[in-house]
Amino acid sequence: MGKYDIQTLLGKGATGTVYLAKDTFSGREVALKTIEPEVFRDPEFGAVYRSQFLNEASLAGKLRHPHIAAILDAVVLDDSGHIAMELITGGDLSRHVTPDTLLPVADVLQICFKCCGALDYAFREGIVHRDIKPANIMIASGTDVKIADFGAALLRKSQAVQTVAIGSPFYMSPEQIEDKPLTHHSDMFSLGVVLYELLTGQRPFAADSLEGLVQKILQQDPAPPSTLRDGVPREIDRIVMQALGKKPEHRYATWADFALELAHAVRMVLPAEAVSDSEQYLALKKVEMLADLPDSELWELARAGRWARVPPKSSIIRENEPGQSFFFLAQGEVKVVRQGRLLNVISQKEFFGEMAYVRGGELPRHATVDAMTELLLAEFEPEALAQMSLGAQLHLTRALVRNVVDRLAMANERLAR
Repeated sequence: MGKYDIQTLLGKGATGTVYLAKDTFSGREVALKTIEPEVFRDPEFGAVYRSQFLNEASLAGKLRHPHIAAILDAVVLDDSGHIAMELITGGDLSRHVTPDTLLPVADVLQICFKCCGALDYAFREGIVHRDIKPANIMIASGTDVKIADFGAALLRKSQAVQTVAIGSPFYMSPEQIEDKPLTHHSDMFSLGVVLYELLTGQRPFAADSLEGLVQKILQQDPAPPSTLRDGVPREIDRIVMQALGKKPEHRYATWADFALELAHAVRMVLPAEAVSDSEQYLALKKVEMLADLPDSELWELARAGRWARVPPKSSIIRENEPGQSFFFLAQGEVKVVRQGRLLNVISQKEFFGEMAYVRGGELPRHATVDAMTELLLAEFEPEALAQMSLGAQLHLTRALVRNVVDRLAMANERLAR
């Protein structure tokens, strides 16, 4: 099919088929979604299907986020078409919505945290997804997920007329049901439904008829998740219920607000020594020197680090010992000592040990660094950093150079006194 060599069938739906295919130009394996001619010719829904397919095809190459499935290429003909998408082999979240297949609570919170970032990015790009549900959230590995299927998306920057009444009824927001203008709050409600379902194994709104379902979504509050599953803290009830607010203004004002609440909730259900993905990401996000990094590169950096909680009085670096890694101090304070003399006290949101990394470990460490308080610390080895994209490496190098310059400027001021 075009430049794609079809390998095997991955799945078949009501309107199309998805194949594992190989791009014969690049050699890359992709998921190839195809639409059959009879679908576009359907007298009742053909125009809708074509509109949805064109919607998704129009996003090819435009959405670049680590938690959005990339649309790589698209071809739309008069009576058929295909879309090449990033291949994700871990299935989707619909396999984890029954009481006997539920994921750990911490994993659910981490997954939804990442979805918040992806949907925030999409909204800033002018897109409301409109069909957030477990089947449209693909599992890459562990708690790393990618939102897929933007066929129902409302492209706010598009000049084309788009039908609002698209989506899956169980996950629709009240304003989507009532054909009101949609903002990010509509996807927020849908993600709240997904969060509820992943936590409890039940949908928050269920009925025997579409009319009954609509009435429940518009008027009734579901049972708190903590009453349906042991191990769900009551604080999580508040977060879920706010996301499921009946009116947009009852929900979180921004995706960042929602994500921050989820990150705080994760600390309640993880062991004290664990460092969650969300905590790593948020720690790096606070660093002024990294403020310009896009989400994709920030996540790369978070994953490249070896994160740990370090008790007070622990020795991080020893003078005259070899080493080529550097460290990021997310929380706490350390002291820098050389030949028994205090050189500096370094506080959170700063890097240290970067000179050894820049020199490639050619010379031994020139000072000792000890923990003064409990630390949240990330260590970065050259081998892990070399696996990052060139853009992420460039941004990081600039941040480290600025860090060195700031330290030199501070030393000059002290000498001048």
